[in-house]
Amino acid sequence: MRKLFKKTIASENLTLVYFFASWCVPCKLMRPTVEKIVEEGATAINSLEIDVELEKAIVKKYKIKGVPTLVLFKNGLPMWRHTGVMPIEDIRLAINEHR
Repeated sequence: MRKLFKKTIASENLTLVYFFASWCVPCKLMRPTVEKIVEEGATAINSLEIDVELEKAIVKKYKIKGVPTLVLFKNGLPMWRHTGVMPIEDIRLAINEHR
């Protein structure tokens, strides 16, 4: 997963990374929102889901302290991040601001 993660976030296209945990109720609430965002931007943005219980090295490197956390990457750099549930409109706005 680490190689795929590095390759995907290095893209010139935006990559939305969804950090979650299987036991996290807010993560379950956010999943349909994230899926809709990915569906809307299918060709314009990349996406990855990272289970914080399985990918501890990635979690540590990017200092993920809570879930759900969304991070937008471009050219390997984090451009925006948010921890917690948020409305789809706010995510769309963040994506459009960083295109």
